[in-house]
Amino acid sequence: MDRIVNMIVGRVVRQLVNRGVDAGVERVFSGSGDAAGAEPTAEQRQRIGQTKRHAREAIRLARRIGRF
Repeated sequence: MDRIVNMIVGRVVRQLVNRGVDAGVERVFSGSGDAAGAEPTAEQRQRIGQTKRHAREAIRLARRIGRF
């Protein structure tokens, strides 16, 4: 019984941590990095999107490696 509870709690905690990390990454990379309120150009938006994608992939990979 204890193992089942630990498995369920572990899965829930892992999902909550993943959501928190994803929200933190989203918040960090949501700004343009330039003057406040300035709209990024198309090239900057594309670069920001790529950076966000790479950061998410790196964080996911680090979490997978950390599980072992």
